[in-house]
Amino acid sequence: MSPVSTPLLDRVRTPADLRNFSPEQLRQLADELRAETIDAVSVTGGHLGSSLGVVELTVAIHAIFDTPRDRLLWDVGHQAYPHKILTGRRERIRTLRQGGGLSGFTRRAESEYDPFGAAHS
Repeated sequence: MSPVSTPLLDRVRTPADLRNFSPEQLRQLADELRAETIDAVSVTGGHLGSSLGVVELTVAIHAIFDTPRDRLLWDVGHQAYPHKILTGRRERIRTLRQGGGLSGFTRRAESEYDPFGAAHS
């Protein structure tokens, strides 16, 4: 699969960057984040449906709350792929579930944005 065009997502380094976007830009960002998630999981494999189901929720939470000061807990780690992309791990997202790569779940040792280690449902 070829990389998708993600002009807004390319500007996101931390969730704080989302707070400068308009509502229309946040909708576009959600579309770009969805495409990036699909592209990444097509490379690594993984649980795609649960992550796609929370794309808009993930964007909204990070745009409104002051993460990581406001702690965000995912009840099932498979929902966290979009969260990982928005919290500084986009460059490594294609190492998801690979040896030495990103965890398929939230992992406290991986990011200050993961205050709780979630696992399989």
